[in-house]
Amino acid sequence: MREVVRRAVRAGAGVLLGAVLAAGCGTGGGGSDGKGDGAGAQVSRAVIRVEPGDGARDVAAQGALAVRVAHGTLTEVGVRAADGTPVPGRLAADRRSWRPDGKLALATQYTVDALATDARGRTAARHTAFTTLVPQHTVIGFFSPEEGSTVGDAMIVTLTFSRPVADRAAVERAVTVTAQPAVRVVGHWFGDQRLDLRPAAYWTPGSRVTLHLRLRDVAAAPGVYGTQSKDVHFTIGRDQRSTVDAAAHTMTVRRGGRVVRSLDVSTGAPGHTTYNGVMVIAQKFAVTRMDSRTVGFGGEYDIPDVPHAMRLTRSGTFVHGNYWSPPDVFGRTNVSHGCIGLFDTKGGGSGTPAGWFYENSLVGDPIRVVNSHDGTVAPDNGMSGWNLGWRQWVAGSAL
Repeated sequence: MREVVRRAVRAGAGVLLGAVLAAGCGTGGGGSDGKGDGAGAQVSRAVIRVEPGDGARDVAAQGALAVRVAHGTLTEVGVRAADGTPVPGRLAADRRSWRPDGKLALATQYTVDALATDARGRTAARHTAFTTLVPQHTVIGFFSPEEGSTVGDAMIVTLTFSRPVADRAAVERAVTVTAQPAVRVVGHWFGDQRLDLRPAAYWTPGSRVTLHLRLRDVAAAPGVYGTQSKDVHFTIGRDQRSTVDAAAHTMTVRRGGRVVRSLDVSTGAPGHTTYNGVMVIAQKFAVTRMDSRTVGFGGEYDIPDVPHAMRLTRSGTFVHGNYWSPPDVFGRTNVSHGCIGLFDTKGGGSGTPAGWFYENSLVGDPIRVVNSHDGTVAPDNGMSGWNLGWRQWVAGSAL
């Protein structure tokens, strides 16, 4: 990419140089020595200097661009990117210098056109081109939820970065979440490659939420720059919250605070107990394979067609249909390896408890487990950040 940009700049610079020389025939090109009168009376004494120099490459995005004039004052300065986007800037009070208002974009060709006049009103012009730094190393954030999705009210916005982030504050400033109705949303870092964002309490149902990614050209680490500049929109659906009582072997499903169904479940057996605390549905699979080797249990099971499976943690906790255990297990005994099992049929029947719960659940719905003989799920294990109090959450922000 670097060499492609450089060839483009070299090709463009030749054309621009011709334009500068043509302009010089009538105006002195901004480079006159200002001597004499007579035949040279029309040559301006104003000398325009542009930094960086014409044809410069790998120019810093901030602090490198300046236009100055000697023996005159600047009357007009125009800087544009190759796509025609103007660069805002301002003249100094004495009109002898100009600087941009902010940062330039990386990997971008710019042209500079400047006019100045000397004490006698004679005009000088300068036309140059340069290209900003083409980063060798970039970083992107893989985000959830997806564009246009409708999610549950416990959804946590999660970004996982492709490289470690050294300047967390700079990256966090470039990642914001807004909502209608408005609510304060704060980020929390889990290590140097994951940033989660949420409000103090669950979202208001019906909220329209936007993730604003303004990571392009942000220095995430020395020599590593972001590339994304986009908005991601999603909607908060109805308020559904489920509570699993591991001791009573039941799951109570509430919608808008009202109980809509109570389901018999089987949770983790002794030695493989289910986490306590709030877990959030992160993914839904009509059918999936579950292999104990992938979650550190050796070869204890390998079920190729688990129906109605919904992931709760990265470590492998699911709520899912179970067709291989006897029906009388559900509501009476905990036999799983840590998952929450619901009665189902092979292939996943729509009228089963597991089928009903799957069809009536959204990614982002919370499931709270109580009375299990286990600790509280870690806040970075899936979207389990709701297990942190608000003060703890805010303390994990880099801002």
